Amino acid sequence: MKRRQRLAAIVAGTATAVATALGTGVLLSPNAGAQDVSAQAQALWTNPNTQAAEWVADNPNDWRAAMIGDRVAETPAGTWFTQYNPNTIQSQVQSVVSAAAADGAAPIMVVYNIPNRDCGGHSGGGAPDHQSYRQWVDRFADGLSGPAYIILEPDTLPHDCADQNQRQQINQSLTYATQAIKGADSQAKVYIDIGNSDWLAPSTAAQRLQDAGLQYADGFALNVSNYRTTEETTSYAHQIQNIVGSNKGAVIDTSRNGNGPQGSEWCDPSGRAIGAYPTTSTGLSGIDAFLWVKLVGEADGCAGSAGQFIPDLAYQLANAAGSDWPGDVEPTDPVTTDDPTSDDPTSDDPTTGGPSEDGCTVHIESVSSWGTGWQGKVSMTTDQAVNGWDVSWTWPSGQSIQSSWNVQLSTSGSTVNASDVGWNGSVAAGQTKELFGFVAQGPAVDLEVPC
Repeated sequence: MKRRQRLAAIVAGTATAVATALGTGVLLSPNAGAQDVSAQAQALWTNPNTQAAEWVADNPNDWRAAMIGDRVAETPAGTWFTQYNPNTIQSQVQSVVSAAAADGAAPIMVVYNIPNRDCGGHSGGGAPDHQSYRQWVDRFADGLSGPAYIILEPDTLPHDCADQNQRQQINQSLTYATQAIKGADSQAKVYIDIGNSDWLAPSTAAQRLQDAGLQYADGFALNVSNYRTTEETTSYAHQIQNIVGSNKGAVIDTSRNGNGPQGSEWCDPSGRAIGAYPTTSTGLSGIDAFLWVKLVGEADGCAGSAGQFIPDLAYQLANAAGSDWPGDVEPTDPVTTDDPTSDDPTSDDPTTGGPSEDGCTVHIESVSSWGTGWQGKVSMTTDQAVNGWDVSWTWPSGQSIQSSWNVQLSTSGSTVNASDVGWNGSVAAGQTKELFGFVAQGPAVDLEVPC
């Protein structure tokens, strides 16, 4: 996904400004102030084979491709190891570290394979048992060489689904994994995940980290796949460090925290934005790095299945970061605006609630199908700018929607009514935009209806 190698760092002046703002209690957006990404600290590797990169390569003429390519596909982010594959994991790791070394950079790697991960939720799975997990970790460690930033088992410690015996097994496996990885290569930095600042009290987080072998790790990871602000997360990190010791650093996932959280919603909330560009030079005491651990545009499990890449989601997160975010492509439209004189190219005579039938069509088409059902997508093509859409159609022969994403949807008999969910409500004049997706029962159809 990365067509050019950016070196992740923040210049000293910006870092000082961040530190000053945090020290004085000023709420500073991770996007505040342009970051000079050419200044070098530890270069972080950009994986050219992520879903975002592949989508950009496959869709070069799509109106979203420039934004997604520039701000998502070309930004260093995590490579996740999620499959129990003891026979191939070593070669997979070797492939990543070799490619990173060839670029003179360190990869961000996520070990995510512990038994009963995510307590069987959206991202459930993992190794069949803890002995198998430890053997898999040994093979992972065997593949390492050179510097790497390794995040160990997101959300495992803060979850509360384990009984006392299971918790002991988890702690032993995390301790084992930390020691195995650190023993394999001293340049590998290991950070045990402990959730986010809205989850555990600092004292509880500190105790769980210590029980899981923090003494052998470089530190702990915060905010993975979440949206808490960098300021809030830094304060939380310092509270944990006051208990576990200042020699244990923290890394913060800034991939989607540019607008902070939407309440306590963690599953694909609307209106969020990418955060600070990844760097190992944060200018903040006790914070070793800002990393993009979560892959931007890959769903949490609500906008789509967990890990599914959704171009609209990636575009909205990237576009919402504003003009100060480092990147060559400027935002094409603000997330919200009440100013009819805005420079937004889509704001001239916007149509609210969907355009008239003239020059606007909605296309319902099949993406894949099977014996009794199919997956579909709904797209809009319009000659006028749209600021909020409502679409409806009637099924021709017994189809029915079973699930959907990125939409507010209701049905009455064979009639479907759908409207946007806020962040995906804008369609620029002259563009074709995918609005939402669904899974339906019945024979697949291809429909085109007026807006």
